[in-house]
Amino acid sequence: MLNPMTSTSNEVRASAQAALVVGNEFSLAGSQSGVIATEFSYKKDEEIYGEDESAEFVYQVVRGAVRTYKLLSDGRRQIGAFHLPGDVFGLDHGAKHSLTAEAILDTTVRLVKRRSLEAAAGSNVQIAYKLWTLVSGDLKHAEGHMLLLGRKTAIEKVAAFLLEMDKRLAITGMLALPMCRRDIGDYLGLTLETVSRALSQLNDQGILGFSGARQITLRNRQRLANINA
Repeated sequence: MLNPMTSTSNEVRASAQAALVVGNEFSLAGSQSGVIATEFSYKKDEEIYGEDESAEFVYQVVRGAVRTYKLLSDGRRQIGAFHLPGDVFGLDHGAKHSLTAEAILDTTVRLVKRRSLEAAAGSNVQIAYKLWTLVSGDLKHAEGHMLLLGRKTAIEKVAAFLLEMDKRLAITGMLALPMCRRDIGDYLGLTLETVSRALSQLNDQGILGFSGARQITLRNRQRLANINA
């Protein structure tokens, strides 16, 4: 459900990287095919769209962060992906969304109508290629996530997560995570306690350090990569 808000104040330091210029994945479609992009803002933990809702729009994070997840039959939550500034999400293969999307913190997203984007792709090979690249990237991430959930130990899962976030978030060696440890656990298929123990173990080994609840410095990326190997 689209709920435009008037402000996105009080964003935590974890989204500091959002102040950087975000590449507009929709600019090519908009400049060449008249596709109109609109921005909406959501408060922390506010739903952007729900599972089984009509997949009418495609979204891009401008600032903040988004989690997409599915609630299992026993009430547990499985997070499928974290979407950070510049990321596009909601491009489902069917007519309905397969996951729920929520703002992790105060978040602004850019959206375009899916039908408009598909029509633009039908007449412009560059736009079609870009959409294909986005979809193939989502599939690659899903395959990697499946392997992560099924074939790695707890410490390997946490190491893999930190390396992923290091590529996507690190600024001057610092990881400013927008998500909490419970979110991390629901992404990795681990309990909150297991995530905390793994992080403490990596800290004790000198691989990382803490500068705050969500501020992490990676001191030895090679050792972290060896754990994930």
